[in-house]
Amino acid sequence: MRKRLSISIFLIIIIGFLIPQDLRMPVKGATKSDYNSKSFWFFPWGKSVTHKGVDIFAKKGTEINSSTSGVVLYSGEISMGGKFVLILGPKWRLHYYAHLNKLKTTSLSLANTNTTIGTVGTSGNAAGKSPHLHYSILTIIPYVWKIDTDRQGWKKMFYLNPIEFFKADN
Repeated sequence: MRKRLSISIFLIIIIGFLIPQDLRMPVKGATKSDYNSKSFWFFPWGKSVTHKGVDIFAKKGTEINSSTSGVVLYSGEISMGGKFVLILGPKWRLHYYAHLNKLKTTSLSLANTNTTIGTVGTSGNAAGKSPHLHYSILTIIPYVWKIDTDRQGWKKMFYLNPIEFFKADN
């Protein structure tokens, strides 16, 4: 029984890595001029110390689509991120969309690159700033080879640079 369970878990993990990932720019109509290509892992950055994602600027209310196919794990609100959506996508990666103006998806629903999950806003700790989407990609399986001596460099094993995935779109 234990052996069968172990094999099943192993197969589920492998299948998660084999699902193709086709990442798209989440903010409708955005290009590389709408974000700073050096903003990932920027220090200093407020309460979070280091910026672990990219801020994509757009008019308030601009549609945000899921950057990939996946399962919406959570759609709700927290103090720092404001209105946010968390999607589990291929390769066991979590896609975090924060500071939304409106949420247009629900927890435990399916999403793909055509699914509108919300709109650009200034919720959470983005209040009073220019409307933008904070977008981060986290991996559940640590990439220990990415650790370095940067401030909070050990966290790099969990955070991927979303900007690297945008290059094909722009």
